[in-house]
Amino acid sequence: MATLATIPNGPSAPAAAAMAVAPTAQHKKLHGRAFYESIGSPKYIVAPMVDQSEFIWRMLSRSFLPESERSSMLAYTPMFHARLFAESQRYRDSHFEPMRDSIPDIQPDPVPTFTPHLDGNPAIDRPLFVQFCANDPETLLAAAKLVVPYCDAVDLNLGCPQGIAKKGHYGSFLQEDQTLIYKLINILHENLSIPVTAKIRILETKEATLEYAKNVLRAGASILTVHGRRREQKGHITGLADWNMIRYLRDNLPAEAVLFANGNILQHGDLAKCLAATGADGVMSAEGNLSNPGIFAVPPPVGEEPLEYWRGKDGRGGWRVDAVFRRYLDLIHQYVRGKEPPKRRPLFVPGDDTKWMETALEGMDVPPLSSKTKTGRSLDKRSSGKTEALHSPNYVGVQAHLFHLLRHLVSVHHDVRNALARSKMGDISVYENILEMVERKVAEGLIEYEKTDGQNVAADDPVIVKEGEGVEEEVVDDIESSVRTVRECKRPWWAVQPIIRPLPKEALAKGAIQPKGKKQQHAPNGNGEQQQAKDKKRKDKENKKIVASVVAAAACVAGATLVAGAEQQKDGTGASLKRKFDDSESSKSVKALT
Repeated sequence: MATLATIPNGPSAPAAAAMAVAPTAQHKKLHGRAFYESIGSPKYIVAPMVDQSEFIWRMLSRSFLPESERSSMLAYTPMFHARLFAESQRYRDSHFEPMRDSIPDIQPDPVPTFTPHLDGNPAIDRPLFVQFCANDPETLLAAAKLVVPYCDAVDLNLGCPQGIAKKGHYGSFLQEDQTLIYKLINILHENLSIPVTAKIRILETKEATLEYAKNVLRAGASILTVHGRRREQKGHITGLADWNMIRYLRDNLPAEAVLFANGNILQHGDLAKCLAATGADGVMSAEGNLSNPGIFAVPPPVGEEPLEYWRGKDGRGGWRVDAVFRRYLDLIHQYVRGKEPPKRRPLFVPGDDTKWMETALEGMDVPPLSSKTKTGRSLDKRSSGKTEALHSPNYVGVQAHLFHLLRHLVSVHHDVRNALARSKMGDISVYENILEMVERKVAEGLIEYEKTDGQNVAADDPVIVKEGEGVEEEVVDDIESSVRTVRECKRPWWAVQPIIRPLPKEALAKGAIQPKGKKQQHAPNGNGEQQQAKDKKRKDKENKKIVASVVAAAACVAGATLVAGAEQQKDGTGASLKRKFDDSESSKSVKALT
């Protein structure tokens, strides 16, 4: 069974010794595939997730791999706001902890010796890419320079589809302005001592997406990550990622271009399927990793399962949620609190003594949720102990992580759900009490499973039927149905498993989403066809606009290169010129980040 790593405590620790010289010491900057190979050619990648891919979660994800393989997993930080990161010491302290002291506003050159702490610690948290959202090249560069000593590359977020990204003009809402995208990537490529990478979403057509990808690579990105969904695919209309689109990019981009695929990763087996289907160099997981932080680890063979891994009578298995919960809290104790994790009894298996289950739980006699707030956390003092180190980014996502991890358990055990909803950020004693509740629920579930020979969960399995069989069940041999996927991923609530969203057609049938406009909803077929034609015309127009933006960006690059060559010839010097672009060449003005 994979064991947890230990953190260096001071200058005498191995990791600290490795950092006796700042990581920006003299070295040749690598690019593209040479850079990718220098960090071990990782195949598996923990995606950048806002407040969800923080240090502790990255450590938890790596902990399921054998210790010798942990450095082969690439991970991204959560997305950071470039302007806030560059301007606010408080923002940096609350989001990024590479050392115990604050990151200075301006990095000295050379960076002085320092003792590594959490984020980017070369002994336990590498390779690591730091991701930013931005729409101003100079601001992005200022933020990126601050993290250079603590990571392997800086990534630009060009994929966020949320409303806040639209309001702030960043993420996927930059894709119509390819000249700006070029500037953002190129300024990092030209001025940082480490590589720059980027993450994009696909466009409506493969041709437009290919031009987009070429622009990103031409600007200087060493690695391109492609999420196989369009910008509008989110929430109930998320749908499936298009692996064929990623394969098209792989087949039409230079072989030396490094490509990561993202989307549709629900279980470990999907990793190999994605790599085979797309031809990508690596595969990234976001939601699949949140549901199962052990998704990148090969499941143990039948008969060799550790206590942490449950296998059912049908041969299917998964990591136990109580075991993963334990690992998570132990990492928080060890790294964030700097203390030894509490002594814990062995994980329960049927046949073990059950006297511990008869004792009353302490510290859980809390009142109902306050009606004045959704969680009551801000108004009521319900903690059994004082909160600590609330500034740590590793406390911010705990509640959300646990709701994701325990999604299927809390849908059955509402008392656990309510206790988790009442938890206060940073209150480790409450999290320990919730863990105790979860361990008891899992023990009871396992006992009942053995008593009923598995029948206590068999009724929850969706029925698989084929089209035309006449059974009154959902048809599953349909690419617009999620029933087969649910069946394949289904486990008892005490095992980790993905959250399966209904596909758009199913969400529409269930009323979770509504057709656009009353006219479309009640219109006869003729009008519906007219609406589809209008939609297609609008999308074609958007794609042409993006392609034109890419062409403009390429022309801008060509012009800058010619000017640079002429000035070098005139000067008679071989000095490299920093390219500057006139704001009027951009397809539209850049709004300030909000």
